[in-house]
Amino acid sequence: MADLSDVTALYEKYADDLTAARTAQRALLSPGGPRLNPKLDDVEAEITYLLVRHHRPRVVTEIGTFHGWSTTWLLRALRDNGEGELHSYDIVDHARRSVPADLGGGRWTFHHGDVRQTALTPGLIDYLFIDAAHTAPFARWYTTQVFPQMRPGIPASVHDVYHRRRAGRFSEGRVVLDWLAARGIGHFTASRAAAPIENQEIMAVRRRLGLTEPVHSGDHNPMIFFRFGG
Repeated sequence: MADLSDVTALYEKYADDLTAARTAQRALLSPGGPRLNPKLDDVEAEITYLLVRHHRPRVVTEIGTFHGWSTTWLLRALRDNGEGELHSYDIVDHARRSVPADLGGGRWTFHHGDVRQTALTPGLIDYLFIDAAHTAPFARWYTTQVFPQMRPGIPASVHDVYHRRRAGRFSEGRVVLDWLAARGIGHFTASRAAAPIENQEIMAVRRRLGLTEPVHSGDHNPMIFFRFGG
């Protein structure tokens, strides 16, 4: 599991590449650009980019794309690594029209439809990113059907867990957190609400590295990051 020191070290290691990635991502949101409608806030997007750079996954699986903002961050990290492919799943195909061809070409496969009805192969996934139907039933599906098949040590992230200090009692986040706790698997978050100290430390590192201009306006960063145990 990544912790605060790991994350800040990755900011330091990849500072120049991250600066370039942020500039390119900001350009995608300029007037006349593709309609990306960001849902991933800056810090969690940056941490995702940094973890993909660090782990160098061969196969990244993204469950939930919407317009493709997280998709572009994942693809940019794979492109900067010079290797790896992304498989994205969603019931809507907005991302097909929004993701720039130069990012997706040769490294991206979009699967249109309900991921629960596809031939997903968790054992081949090297990085798992989930930002889809934010419901407890959907979380129960992937914690029972996908998580148990993941190889030990594989990194993963789940969005929209910590909008508040604690995950809601009947929320997707609660299902995921309970699954992790039952197996003794820790997690990291930069959520401003749930982890204010970690959030402030990361903000301090970003200021020191000159990463202060927002890419977009969101700043809640509710995603969790963890690695499968075993």
